[in-house]
Amino acid sequence: MRRFTVRPVLPEPLSGLSDLALNLRWCWDADTRELFESVDPVLWAETAHDPVRLLAEVDPARLTELSADRKFIRHLELARADLTEYLSADRWYQEYAASTADAPRAIGYFSPEFGITEVLPQYSGGLGILAGDHLKAASDLGVPIIGVGLLYRHGYFTQSLNLSGWQQERYPMIDPNSLPLRLLRDRSGSASDTADDGRPVIIEVPLDGRTLHAQVWVAEVGRVPLLLLDADVEQNSGTDREVTDRLYGGGADHRLAQEILLGIGGVRAIRAYCAITGAAAPEVFHTNEGHAGFLGLERIREYLSAGELDFDAALEETRAATVFTTHTPVPAGIDRFDRDLIARYFEHLDPVPVDRVLALGAEDYEGGDPGKFNMAVMGFRLAQRANGVSRLHGEVSREMFHGLWRLFDTAEVPITSITNGVHHQTWIHPALLALLESPRGDGDTVLDGYDWSALERTDRQTIWAMKRQMRIDLIEMARTRLAASSANRGIPADWTAEVLDPDVITFGFARRVPSYKRLTLMLRDPERLRRLLTDPDRPIQIVIAGKSHPDDESGKALIQQMVQFADAADVRHRIVFLPDYDISMARPLYPGCDVWMNNPLRPYEACGTSGMKAALNGAANLSIRDGWWDEWYDPAYGWAIPSAEGVDDPAQRDDLEAHALYDIIENEIIERFYDTDNLGIPQRWVQTMIDTVAGLGPKVLASRMVRDYTQQLYTPAAAASRAVGSTPQTAADLAAWKRRVRDLWPGVGVDHVESLAGETIEVGTTIGVSALVRLGELQPDEIEVQLIVGTVGPDDELVDVRCIPFPAGADAADGLRRYQGQVDTERAGSIGYTVRVVPRHARLASDAELGLAAFPQGG
Repeated sequence: MRRFTVRPVLPEPLSGLSDLALNLRWCWDADTRELFESVDPVLWAETAHDPVRLLAEVDPARLTELSADRKFIRHLELARADLTEYLSADRWYQEYAASTADAPRAIGYFSPEFGITEVLPQYSGGLGILAGDHLKAASDLGVPIIGVGLLYRHGYFTQSLNLSGWQQERYPMIDPNSLPLRLLRDRSGSASDTADDGRPVIIEVPLDGRTLHAQVWVAEVGRVPLLLLDADVEQNSGTDREVTDRLYGGGADHRLAQEILLGIGGVRAIRAYCAITGAAAPEVFHTNEGHAGFLGLERIREYLSAGELDFDAALEETRAATVFTTHTPVPAGIDRFDRDLIARYFEHLDPVPVDRVLALGAEDYEGGDPGKFNMAVMGFRLAQRANGVSRLHGEVSREMFHGLWRLFDTAEVPITSITNGVHHQTWIHPALLALLESPRGDGDTVLDGYDWSALERTDRQTIWAMKRQMRIDLIEMARTRLAASSANRGIPADWTAEVLDPDVITFGFARRVPSYKRLTLMLRDPERLRRLLTDPDRPIQIVIAGKSHPDDESGKALIQQMVQFADAADVRHRIVFLPDYDISMARPLYPGCDVWMNNPLRPYEACGTSGMKAALNGAANLSIRDGWWDEWYDPAYGWAIPSAEGVDDPAQRDDLEAHALYDIIENEIIERFYDTDNLGIPQRWVQTMIDTVAGLGPKVLASRMVRDYTQQLYTPAAAASRAVGSTPQTAADLAAWKRRVRDLWPGVGVDHVESLAGETIEVGTTIGVSALVRLGELQPDEIEVQLIVGTVGPDDELVDVRCIPFPAGADAADGLRRYQGQVDTERAGSIGYTVRVVPRHARLASDAELGLAAFPQGG
């Protein structure tokens, strides 16, 4: 079937509405949303706050009326001027770049999903929401990012429930012509320069002996363009048109085709976009999880096709400019393909040798599967800089991928961490956001135009009344959705009008539903939970939401168990499961909760940003110390559920942690919430709200996260890229040096180590250490000799390690070289040391980069 879309023609005075609707900044700019709502408040609600649909469906007579409404026209002019200023004025990054020579001209940010607004349903969960918040914060800060993803014609599934509470999936068709998107067009040779003129750009990607074609949709996310590749074009066969049908759908071939289009096609889309628009080409490429990792292969192909570099030199150029973020705390969450499948698909990526492609993703380490190609492993090998998404997740990632750098201590594995953040203007309730707004510049408590300590100076009755209104907003949304769900399930819906109470403490639990997030932990003792829900004096109420992957039957069973409990007549007014968790549900959910619950199996939560969004709205967190909560937990901001990690029996561990959860709710949370003064205000609870916003607000912001990425990863990557790529010979020399060092490394060793200290010494004593080192055919300036000192742990390992480089050595007998150094003993206890040799080059980002080290025999 051939489709076409009829767009509305706006009266000339209202033409600015189209510009505002096509820039997604409206989804986090309250004033622009108010403008669209004033066009037709009823229709604004009916169109699910979609300005493109609103303008398409509004009565033409209403548009004529508005074009003569001076107040509306003035509001429109101000909103349009504000957007123009937002898009053009210097922001944080422009000041940063002016004082930082190595700041990148642009960054390419690749992700398989982006959660920006419910109007553009191209996300499934936390990874996509994080990517959307990353782009929004980059826009606010003026960071020159180009986002790259796929345009899924069915998005992720819409969730409903059947009568028994079993999850049902539906994939509604999405028409990109009716979304706030525009096609990327090549207007060269066109007589007109309008956005709808010119030929649509078609990206071509080799795919298993054929060519896959894709058009490119552009979403303007404030200042940030987001390129979305769409394979549903007439140049493709029927099967290939379905490559971008669903997010995370299909089998291995389908998923691999999507990831090839995202990575290889994404780079080609950026090249086309920059050529057409004149935008700066990215110097740094950020791979948000392994799905987009093939972008590195395309960049290697570009270098090889230019004819100036061989594969190894092209790899050095690519690695220097690439940042890889892993979000996966469990090996089962990593994309892995059969090597034979990869070989089949990549034998056509000329002139890239397929054997080198296979080597990049090989699990050639202890415990690896030689028959698998690992996307995360490839991501690390194609990126000189890598990170996890919380401090604890960084530790977990270093342990999980230690096999790639097995000669180094886990703490030295070159995976750092940058803790995720959330976009405050998207997730904070408008009333609270208005209280936090500040005209003052950044300072101790003011960041990004908001004073996070403002509640300390706000009347507590005002705070408490505002929180009650947030609960009312949540309850209205919950009742509407629950009524619709009940009707869909064939259940009478009259009871839903009395669900939830704005004066009862409200707990929230909403997230994806894999088994490790333990949706049903609260049901371990159903009678105890029932007593908490139905207490006549101090009850609790819980709002729950979440989707299970369509293929995850165990996750669906957990949802069914929860729904069936919540269906019981004696508790259904106090606990609800809301189907189809999405951004539109989340927006009133986070502010309306007093307590946000999170009880994953530690340490399987990479970050857990939903708790951050709740905290920004003054909610206390009640969570296992996992992800971000492990890093920033403080009793002033909530409660930590004790984790029984040492218990091997999963059922026993669940029981212990569930009962700890009940105990905290019963003995601490309820008591604090219902302890009110003579005005009905729970003073201690309000103080928790104030402390949470003031203490966590500046930490959990996406703007903080993007600043961290810019300063700690993007800028060093740009500097490395410029250094390695200064001339083709520079990259070739670095690649040749690495080959030489790997070839000659077997000749390197530590032959003898001695110290003058006895077995027992006093704190503060300086110990002299001497080592005889064999360099083989390497030169002294190609290696570094290091003294590794630490406390001896229970398994005779070194912990709390310090690495102290030896001064330059001197030649000794028999071709050896003597190195002498010293270490000060700073604390009492059992101290151990060893000596190691590592490669040294100005272009290496860490000691572990080559994975090479030499130690004394036996140590």
